[in-house]
Amino acid sequence: MEFLSLKVEEGVAIATIQRPPANALSRGLILEVDEMLSAVENDDEIRVIVLNGEGRFFSAGADIKEFTEISSGEEFTKLALGGQKVFERLETFSKPVIAAIHGAALGGGLELAMACHIRYVSEDAKLGLPELQLGLIPGFAGTQRLPRYVGVAKAAEMLFTSEPISGKEAVQVGLATRAFNVEELLPKTLEIAKKIAQKSPVTLKATIEMLQFGKHQAYFEGVKAEAESFGTVFESEDAKEGIQAFLEKRKATFTGK
Repeated sequence: MEFLSLKVEEGVAIATIQRPPANALSRGLILEVDEMLSAVENDDEIRVIVLNGEGRFFSAGADIKEFTEISSGEEFTKLALGGQKVFERLETFSKPVIAAIHGAALGGGLELAMACHIRYVSEDAKLGLPELQLGLIPGFAGTQRLPRYVGVAKAAEMLFTSEPISGKEAVQVGLATRAFNVEELLPKTLEIAKKIAQKSPVTLKATIEMLQFGKHQAYFEGVKAEAESFGTVFESEDAKEGIQAFLEKRKATFTGK
């Protein structure tokens, strides 16, 4: 794989995103996450997966340059549906998946992390969904998963303001489970992952299946509606302005069209 490396320690597969400088979430990277799941699914030696990022960030967001290569809202909706399918597979995967987040998990990067079963963070990490700042909305089920973790009001604040929260606050509001010093993040995550790896694979799989019972049909309807809205919003003038402003490193001027 080009963007993911994989190594195994004591029953734990460590999957590291390697797409410098920001580990941006490209279509290629999403496909490799899917490939990684296929690679470890039937490997009995692997009991737990730890997902982390190389360099300064976990993943600082989607690859905005790729958006300029998309010409229609319909194609944008297909992009969202494809990402949602992989992330849903991640969330329902038969083996526990833990995200170790340092630096930043923004936009699609946070959506990827929210699909993991557990999130551990560095205290100074930044977590957020800044899509509205670009004239867009989240497209990989971010509008549906975030309220499940932090509540509707906090999710609304994070989405409306586009402002990230710290790793410490992420623990306080329920988006992450534990916060560590950045130097301790991966070692502590691996320590916990190795403890989990000692459990019976049968019971881990059954527990993951039971955790999914909290999802109702309305959730899946919401995810589909998000993808459709993702495509509709993409065709607006504000979306084009937001994307261009991001690439030009300037403040966007939205007109409501």
